[in-house]
Amino acid sequence: MFLIDGYNLLHVVLKAEESSGAANDLELCRVLSRYLVQIGTPGVIIFDGAGPPDKSGFDDLQNLEILFAGLGADADSAIEDKISASTAPKRLTVVSSDRRLRKAARARKCTSLKSEAFWENVRRQLSRKRPVSEPAGKRLGLSESETDKWLDAFGLGR
Repeated sequence: MFLIDGYNLLHVVLKAEESSGAANDLELCRVLSRYLVQIGTPGVIIFDGAGPPDKSGFDDLQNLEILFAGLGADADSAIEDKISASTAPKRLTVVSSDRRLRKAARARKCTSLKSEAFWENVRRQLSRKRPVSEPAGKRLGLSESETDKWLDAFGLGR
């Protein structure tokens, strides 16, 4: 599971590219949701503060839980609490370029990824062309009635 420092990642995204499609916290979450669905891994992203008054835009994002640390609270402390409380820290991947969080992750033997490297992985994965699925008939073959029709069409009866 990914544990993501929201504004740390957003800062990296805004610095890296202006036309990334992730210009604010909501757009970033939508991009991350698509990425997490593609790789089949859940994630939690935590932002500083209370967030926007209307959080309905964050509903219905798959594989991504969005949390706000709370009024006057910071995401770093919330992430450290989640790292400490984890019963399986080796399964966590902490995404942040913040030294404090990377140190906390190392102390519990979590995987740690800098935001820049994580964002590059996201971009690379989302830019891959998805394979076109084959029609079921290609693998299953023709039904018996379809086979009979083609044999009749070519005058090759059984």
